[in-house]
Amino acid sequence: MSASRTKFYLDKQNGKVFGVCAGIADYTGIDVLLVRIGTVLLTLATGWALIVYFVVAWAAPNKPYGLYENADDARFWQGVRTNTKRSTAEVRSKFRDIDRRLADIETMYTSRNTRLADEIDRLR
Repeated sequence: MSASRTKFYLDKQNGKVFGVCAGIADYTGIDVLLVRIGTVLLTLATGWALIVYFVVAWAAPNKPYGLYENADDARFWQGVRTNTKRSTAEVRSKFRDIDRRLADIETMYTSRNTRLADEIDRLR
């Protein structure tokens, strides 16, 4: 896929007006309702938030269709955007676990385990 999963996009599929709040919620992993409430409160308090909202709506690209395969994929990329070191450590840990399990399988397969050899012979 050519679209970057670590970039900010407008989420018009889940958005109300331009998809800015839904895009912020998708990017950060915060509930979209909380982002919308925060935007309204910030607009009422300062007035600048409305101008920033329209600038972001004009400047940000739309979210590509099918950017994430499923909800787990979306959560993973939100984690990557918020804390890359933690995400890297999680991926390393998963690969170490897979590597250990594969080594166990290889050891079991290549060892002189008579019980395993008997089971394989029975299957033939």
